[in-house]
Amino acid sequence: MHPITHVLIGWTVANCAKLELRDRTWITVAGFVPDVDGLGVIPDILTEGTKHPTYLYGAYHHALLHNLAFGLLLFALTWCFSRRRTLTAGLVFLSFHLHLLGDLVGSRGPDGYQWPIPYLAPFRDAWQLTWSHQWALKAWPNVTLTIVLLMLALHGSWKWGRSPLELVSLRADAALTKTLRARFGPCESI
Repeated sequence: MHPITHVLIGWTVANCAKLELRDRTWITVAGFVPDVDGLGVIPDILTEGTKHPTYLYGAYHHALLHNLAFGLLLFALTWCFSRRRTLTAGLVFLSFHLHLLGDLVGSRGPDGYQWPIPYLAPFRDAWQLTWSHQWALKAWPNVTLTIVLLMLALHGSWKWGRSPLELVSLRADAALTKTLRARFGPCESI
């Protein structure tokens, strides 16, 4: 799935309970942070066509952070640093696993390659998760899911006065809410 979709899924999970921004941030980040292991694509692009190209993306994407060990690390960090420990850590674990599920069902590449998810790595090579019916990254289910999640985020901004923008700029978040409420009227149930 696209990283934006993962962010929106994490943010939606984070807003299933009344939590402070700090705890919502932990949950949202857990929804997209596994894809940090794909940043090897940057040096791969920069070194393409040189004498010493790198192949970091192919070697490490879905290998370093798409596993139970990383999910447990996120859970433990959240437990230590969140305000509502049990609820937040549980939702972090859910958000992380929704990321894995999203990649399992909707991340087939244009060449048909399915990135296996090494769920028990680095401890065991067993459980290389794949799904034979995985749809392509740009397939309609991913696009539809992203549109639905964007609409939920806009509705959340109008209703609760917060959107995923709160993670990067409270000012931009407030401006979005103000704009939506000016256009669609104030929310009665605030």
